[in-house]
Amino acid sequence: MKYIYSFVLLCIAIEVFAETQIDSLTHQLKEVMVTARKPNEDIIPAQTLTGEELHRLNSNSVADALRYFSGVQVKDYGGVGGIKTVNIRSMGTNHTGVVYDGVELGNAQNGQIDLGQFSLDNIEALSLYNGQKSEILQPAKDFGSAGTIYMRTRTPVFKEGENYHARATIRTGSFDLLNPSALIELKLSERISTSLSAEWVNSSGKYKFRYRRVNPAGELAYDTTAVRQNGDINATRIELNTHGNLNSGSWNFKVYNYNSERGVPGAIVNNVWRRGERIWDTNSFVQGRYTGYFGKFTTLNNIKYAFYRTHYVNNDDKQVKIDNLYKQKEIYFSSANEYEITNYWSVSASYDFMWNSLDADVYGFVKPDRISQYLSAATALNFNRIKIQASALGTFIHDKIKGQKAPADKHVFSPAIFINGYPLRNKDFSIRVFYKQSFRMPTFNDLYYADMGNSQLYPERVTQYNFGLLYDHKSSSFISAARLSSDIYYNRVKDKIVAYPKGQQFRWTMLNLGLVDIRGIDVTGLLTLNPYRDLYLTVRAQYTFQRAIDVTNPSDNYYRDQIPYIPRHSGAAVVNAQWRGWGLNYSWIYVGERYNQQENIRYNYTQPWYTSDVSLSKDFQLGRVSLRGLIEINNLLSQDYDVILNYPMPKRNYRLTLTVEI
Repeated sequence: MKYIYSFVLLCIAIEVFAETQIDSLTHQLKEVMVTARKPNEDIIPAQTLTGEELHRLNSNSVADALRYFSGVQVKDYGGVGGIKTVNIRSMGTNHTGVVYDGVELGNAQNGQIDLGQFSLDNIEALSLYNGQKSEILQPAKDFGSAGTIYMRTRTPVFKEGENYHARATIRTGSFDLLNPSALIELKLSERISTSLSAEWVNSSGKYKFRYRRVNPAGELAYDTTAVRQNGDINATRIELNTHGNLNSGSWNFKVYNYNSERGVPGAIVNNVWRRGERIWDTNSFVQGRYTGYFGKFTTLNNIKYAFYRTHYVNNDDKQVKIDNLYKQKEIYFSSANEYEITNYWSVSASYDFMWNSLDADVYGFVKPDRISQYLSAATALNFNRIKIQASALGTFIHDKIKGQKAPADKHVFSPAIFINGYPLRNKDFSIRVFYKQSFRMPTFNDLYYADMGNSQLYPERVTQYNFGLLYDHKSSSFISAARLSSDIYYNRVKDKIVAYPKGQQFRWTMLNLGLVDIRGIDVTGLLTLNPYRDLYLTVRAQYTFQRAIDVTNPSDNYYRDQIPYIPRHSGAAVVNAQWRGWGLNYSWIYVGERYNQQENIRYNYTQPWYTSDVSLSKDFQLGRVSLRGLIEINNLLSQDYDVILNYPMPKRNYRLTLTVEI
């Protein structure tokens, strides 16, 4: 607690000094610019975190912040540098699209995006859409995901007389964390601005954990305390963004580079605490985006080149030593076009082209190339009381492999329809329903990985049904904002790709065997109170119920059992208080009981867990200079828990942040 006392005394001292420097200081909440449409105007309302609300959360990365959205499961393998992937409504990580500033991120090798690599330091808004975004003007590929995460970086906004902004942040805390970052924004002309963001993360990743296991008979097998090893990380991120406005449109250009060396924290089994696995990642891409407005016609064009390099080494003496280098390349082009036929009727057509290749220094590797083409058509009807959107996506995949006959081309058709209605005159209350088909292509690993790949795999297909209600009210009274949303959904995953033992022992192959039946309920709520002039209280809560069962084969022992790591019940809550520059934030996350294998038996049972995080912040203003101090206590009650079995998470830990902005 001495850290908290020191932090409070420091804040009071700075505040007293600030008040002596400024004759009249008005205490008010920081301005937050909202660039998205109002939620009740969307056919498919998004779950969104923006501005100060996003940065008040006790989160290191985008993956951490997504825990506060309903219907989301985050797989976290522990530590600052541990891999973090996201699954929406139990459909699988590969069915989740991740869009960064308008262009989707890709990984043709395994289809999974490690969201632990994306810091919140430069993220202005984070949104989650089930189904698809409520716009018909979007790249064709965006129509193909069952759910999509949108990340938007900060766009420079300059007041009269301003030509630059600068921000520097330093974070330190548990696990020997050192995390400085910097941002500079320049106004190059009245129409062009640029920003450069850089960040360094260094941590030993060492933390104490308790490892306790009980055997199926209920007897204590072992109970020990150890230090997590091989969870270190040394990573840098640098990002350049340039924005421009035209007489009839806008454009932006992005250069991104992420470099990391990190240990891979292994599973804690058989009293083995150390692992010899390490990964070096170099992820780089450049992308450009142009939007043009010509009367009733709008065009949106994207272009991107990406290069991903992954070096994986396993020097564990008890395992086969591995030293492999993987290189991915991607070229992407998209053109989306919309025409407004009348004030209430619009149509669009989009075409995307993508080329992916994978090379590896693995013996016998087939070095696959893939050409993907996407063609979509969509329409939107916007009446006073009802809004309708419908879309159809055609996907055409052609693979080429070295020295072998390539699998047959794949052609997939995916329709969708969304309806939203407002039964009340003030439009505070809305009803929505949607139906959508989507799919995911087998990855290069699924098709061509040595001893496992199966080049005859079919795409996984998902059918989604959703019925939802939304109440969204805003006023200037005691209750300044109230929002309540509820969705009932049914998803069916067909031809699910699974690894299945066949032939010789320990020899596996990939097959289309799975059929998963998913039924669930998502409930979210938001309440903002203004009981006093300078006091604002905000409460955000979400709850998810999911029954995701395997219905592949009635003869299986796990037939109609809950699929691994999907809890029946989960939820989160955030309570925030703001008063005269002081901010107090409490967040709570709960994940119910799960099973870590396909059979729902006692031996595979994984206990529920919950964590409590709290943070205290203070904002100061010294002329043009803004200061913020923030102290965080994560896992306040020092709970012992695993998100993934045998990957223990940290106990109570601390983080201190100081930000200076001009």
